[in-house]
Amino acid sequence: MSFTLRSVKVPPNSVNLEEARSRVFDFFRSACRSIPSIIDIYNLDEVVTKSQLRSTIAAEIRKNCHVTNPKVIDMLLFKGMEELNNILEHAKQRHHMIGQYVVGHHGLVQDLDSKDQGLSDFLKNFYKSNYF
Repeated sequence: MSFTLRSVKVPPNSVNLEEARSRVFDFFRSACRSIPSIIDIYNLDEVVTKSQLRSTIAAEIRKNCHVTNPKVIDMLLFKGMEELNNILEHAKQRHHMIGQYVVGHHGLVQDLDSKDQGLSDFLKNFYKSNYF
């Protein structure tokens, strides 16, 4: 089994915040342009739409909107490019993609409300305490 090793090149450091911001927009555009191939590679047609993946990418980028240091932004962009490259090279499996980008860290929407219904008051207090 041979793999083609396409390394992600480290871009030169951004001079100022505006240049780093434009690089973020370029990365977002390239990530959105690769969504159809990601859906084809991982067979995500029945699980997610293109617009849902686009909003997931935007949410991941917005997580770091408070960062103002151009060097930190460049480092985050490098990590994002590396993640996108790994996804496009099929380095992840389908359940990784569904778990990380479709379902997310919050779980399925239908499972959010039903978890605390059958618990006693003792267990609810125990789960809220520091012992869990």
